[in-house]
Amino acid sequence: MKKFITTIKNIFAIEDLRVRILNTLGFLAIFRLGSYVVLPGVDPNQLASNTAGIFGLLDTFLGGAFSNASIFALGIMPYISASIVLQLLTIAVPYFQKMQKEGESGRKKINQITRVLTIVITLAQAVGFVATINAEAIAINTTLFTITSMIVLTSGTIFCMWLGEKITDKGIGNGISMLIMIGIISRFPSAIIFEATSKQLNGLLLFIFELVILFFVVMSVVMLTQAVRRIPVQYAKQVGGSSLYSGQRQFIPLKVNAAGVMPIIFAQSLMFLPSMIASIWADTSDIANYIGTTFADFTSWQYNLVFGLMILIFTYFYTAITVNPNQISDDLKRSGGFIPGVKPGRATSEYIDEILTRITLPGAIYLALVAIFPALAMLLGVTREFSQFFGGTSLIIMVGVVLDTLQQIESYLLMRHYDGMMKSGKLRGRTENIAMVS
Repeated sequence: MKKFITTIKNIFAIEDLRVRILNTLGFLAIFRLGSYVVLPGVDPNQLASNTAGIFGLLDTFLGGAFSNASIFALGIMPYISASIVLQLLTIAVPYFQKMQKEGESGRKKINQITRVLTIVITLAQAVGFVATINAEAIAINTTLFTITSMIVLTSGTIFCMWLGEKITDKGIGNGISMLIMIGIISRFPSAIIFEATSKQLNGLLLFIFELVILFFVVMSVVMLTQAVRRIPVQYAKQVGGSSLYSGQRQFIPLKVNAAGVMPIIFAQSLMFLPSMIASIWADTSDIANYIGTTFADFTSWQYNLVFGLMILIFTYFYTAITVNPNQISDDLKRSGGFIPGVKPGRATSEYIDEILTRITLPGAIYLALVAIFPALAMLLGVTREFSQFFGGTSLIIMVGVVLDTLQQIESYLLMRHYDGMMKSGKLRGRTENIAMVS
């Protein structure tokens, strides 16, 4: 406890870090307040609970903004969907590939296109969201309400996007992920209280057992997030003046889950679309009604099969974007490093790519299994509210974002020559020495 208090003092003793933490808390508070601002023309007393199935999961990510019919009801999800589309285009379309290679100017163009696409997606999703609102809760003309809601919801999403960017620039952690995490955490206390009260006296032992299982699930997710495959790297001997320095031996740490939390966020954001779009034609089309019903139930085997496959695909996709074996090979060659037993250049690139492909598969499979675990927990008797935190998307996002934030804080402490947040060892990430030259 004494070391913990000392670490907290050290954190707030660093002015830059203290300002960033306070900025982050301020931006998150604004985001949470916006979740309770109801759309114009809605009577909050007449709102019916529409948090079953996929809508309940979406409401968890948005911290209740969806069920409250607030101005942040769509949150940051349209922006994530737009980012997915643009990243796919950078692989498939030469024009976007060329734009990505233009450096800072190219990134600015891509970001601008992403924002425009976000507006288009938000307008489309706003129509589906309005269709889910109870008609008795709409106090004005339906056509007028639809038009004004589309404008307000789009403005709310743009504002959330701006908040995320500000958290990344002026705060601590990744802003987009932080907004999703704070929405999830805001629902956790009520979920665990509801789970505890729903168990009778004879069910107390079962509730304790559920907490124990949750603990081990959290530990397994932490292990998945932190697990690395270290590739040994040897550096050639160097001559400095009249002295001969022996080559250093370091490692290239390839993470088992190099894509982090992004694949599951990408997959989850796309899983919201079928049910929301199908709800528009649910009354006139049997196929749309079937799609909407099937994909609105996150315990259905169809939903979990598609969800798991999308996570596998996005894990490989995002890993290919974030880790470039050719770049690593070139950096090693320029710095005089080599992998023992492997020729420099193309052979090194192929060797790294082969290892990365092998370690990504078990990581992607486990990521998919943890993502669909809430559906299994719910089938075994866990309440819907608590099952969404019993592994799954919510837990992976919380663990990933918390670890990333702790890594940034750890970096600030080590740069200022303070003790790290851990008594022994260091969080893998920004504080780890990587045998690559940027």
